[in-house]
Amino acid sequence: MIYLDHAAATPLSKHAQEAMKPYFDTEFFNPSAAYLPAQKTRYAYEAAKDEIAHVIGAKGADLVMTSGATESINLAFSAISDNAKVLISAVEHQAVRACAARKKCEEIAVDKNGRVILADLEKKITPEVELVSVCLVSGELGTVQPISDIARIVIVERQRRAMAGEKRSIYLHCDASQGLGLMEVKVARLGVDMLTLNAAKVYGPKGIGALYVGRGVKVQAQTVGGGQEMGLRSGTENVPATIAFATALTDAQRHLTAERRRLQSLKRNLQAKLSEIPGIKFHGNPKTQLPSFISFSVAGVDAERIIFALEMDEIYLSTGAACAASKDVKSPTLKAIGLNDEEIAGSLRISMGKLNDEANISEAGEKICAAIIAEQERLKK
Repeated sequence: MIYLDHAAATPLSKHAQEAMKPYFDTEFFNPSAAYLPAQKTRYAYEAAKDEIAHVIGAKGADLVMTSGATESINLAFSAISDNAKVLISAVEHQAVRACAARKKCEEIAVDKNGRVILADLEKKITPEVELVSVCLVSGELGTVQPISDIARIVIVERQRRAMAGEKRSIYLHCDASQGLGLMEVKVARLGVDMLTLNAAKVYGPKGIGALYVGRGVKVQAQTVGGGQEMGLRSGTENVPATIAFATALTDAQRHLTAERRRLQSLKRNLQAKLSEIPGIKFHGNPKTQLPSFISFSVAGVDAERIIFALEMDEIYLSTGAACAASKDVKSPTLKAIGLNDEEIAGSLRISMGKLNDEANISEAGEKICAAIIAEQERLKK
């Protein structure tokens, strides 16, 4: 198998798996119970939250643990009023789009590389806007957004409102799911009020995530019950998954620089090979793109046919974001960067990670090129 879809899911690391195992059997206790073994489990859980928070420059008390990025995004949107207006980038994940659709929503335009146009954001921040939500990294393009610049614009508007005596708050939320583990993510440096985290993209388990909530931000509980997570997310804490999340994230942070260099080398080699495909068009600017991503299109080719052809050779890649592809809808992200319908239909996303090395990337390059060129020849007949 050659797996080239790490942006959709990553395998659970052995270290994370080993770390969580005791909390399924010998240390299985409910951390809310009063007796000593349960309190030891509580201590381990809180220590894991502190470990996750440390990576982003926060404290464990700033995190609300959730079932993953989607729940975290929904919780972030609870911080604003029902009649609020929200601004989202044109390249957001479907979870952000769905939450924004419940409010008055306007999209911030992006350039041809999928990067937010700051002048458009400045123009669209009106007095009724309560939330700006922009992903750290586009899940389809790998484009890194200028979050700190966006934060400065939000801060200027917040200061303007304070000077004018306006009571409406404005927050900046960022979904860091695709960037976490592949770049430095510090809440103070980014300037965000809320940050979504997801274990499933950093070789942690699926079904666990977190929302960083900054001081002064009041989110509303979406799941009520026993009052866990400071009353913001009731339900018995997922101790094994939280500990595995902390382990995987710390490991990723420890090897961040080396892994980025390794991925950059793989990307350079694979992209050079793919350049042999007639009519190929790469998306995104390498200077503002994660080293793990290659997004490209070949107009006139049906990307789904390429996916199926490569699957016969156990090579797995994506036509774009997994959730969009599964619904057979055209990607709003690819539309936003100016691709036409033919280019969108011929678009593929490669996202590399720990399951890739020089040998399998070289093999993948050969077979991807062969599959696309064979399809082009078929279409000529």
